[in-house]
Amino acid sequence: MLDQEPAASPRTPGTATRGETVPTVPPASTPAPRAAVDVTALLERGRTLATPVLRAAVDRLASPMDTVAAYHFGWIDAQGNPADGDGGKAVRPALAVLSAEVTGAAPEVGIPGAVAVELVHNFSLLHDDLMDGDEQRRHRDTVWKVHGPAQAILVGDALFALANEILLELGTVEAGRATRRLTTATRALIDGQAQDISYEHRDRVTVEECLEMEGNKTGALLAASSSIGAVLGGADDATADALEKYGYHLGLAFQAIDDLLGIWGDPEATGKQTWSDLRQRKKSLPVVAALAAGGPASERLGEILAADAKSSDFENFSEEEFAARAALIEEAGGRDWTAAEARRQHTVAIEALDAVDMPDRVRDCFTALADFVVVRKR
Repeated sequence: MLDQEPAASPRTPGTATRGETVPTVPPASTPAPRAAVDVTALLERGRTLATPVLRAAVDRLASPMDTVAAYHFGWIDAQGNPADGDGGKAVRPALAVLSAEVTGAAPEVGIPGAVAVELVHNFSLLHDDLMDGDEQRRHRDTVWKVHGPAQAILVGDALFALANEILLELGTVEAGRATRRLTTATRALIDGQAQDISYEHRDRVTVEECLEMEGNKTGALLAASSSIGAVLGGADDATADALEKYGYHLGLAFQAIDDLLGIWGDPEATGKQTWSDLRQRKKSLPVVAALAAGGPASERLGEILAADAKSSDFENFSEEEFAARAALIEEAGGRDWTAAEARRQHTVAIEALDAVDMPDRVRDCFTALADFVVVRKR
């Protein structure tokens, strides 16, 4: 994967807890979705192209793993009846088939890559839900809640194996190159999850550490998604690297928005509990930026979170107690800083496309997908 751009320091006004001055982020406008590109259709195209191959891959799994996986993807309900569940935003498959068009290939060339990245993504979701204790995903009970922790682990492992199988079955040099990039991204993703878990038990995490973690956990796989179709289409390493840079920074923007939704998102839209990240003690960007900002709200927040870590009654906290913590994060500047950081990463992602020669239509689609990431509500 490409090296990360130098991480920005928290830019909320005030003095950081270790004494360094924290500059202020200048206001920036949120990009509006581009009228020339139908993002919904673009996402649906990736989903439509990938789903039949994804279903065929899941059908290879031994029983009951095939059924458990089908439930996770929303194809059946908990009783095994056909369902039309929310399968997620499908950003990664959309990027994979779009990237094939960078090389002049048909979008279908990117289908194996689209399926592979979707399998890896869902492998991580199955394991993350169990490790985080999340009982809801996409407005349904999570796999471990319905089928038990053992099945969540086994099916997650199986999906990861299938991802590599789907690519390597192509038997081409390009497939080998794509697999190498995907496995590197997967290792980074796992590193990021390990960092995320370890940070939950620390009183303080720096913004740089948080961005590194989120670059691993989210940026790495979006980087692979943005290049894998192009690699399968014969793109050289310089082109693939530039597309990975776009995807990596898009991932950081994506995760920054996720962090905002994890605290202030509407449960009806996100499918998760109110204040979900606060309930899990996550050191997400708004929290970390608020703690680094200095000032009365920052200091008070630090005291409260330190007490929370030692509390034996944390799981019984009321909605009002979590709302108070969210208010302190906002007062300290964590919410505004994170929104500004999402916009900054969005800009870096778009600028990375300048290094790639591609049809204007394809470039507009990459830009529209990036715009979608920073204006979404779920």
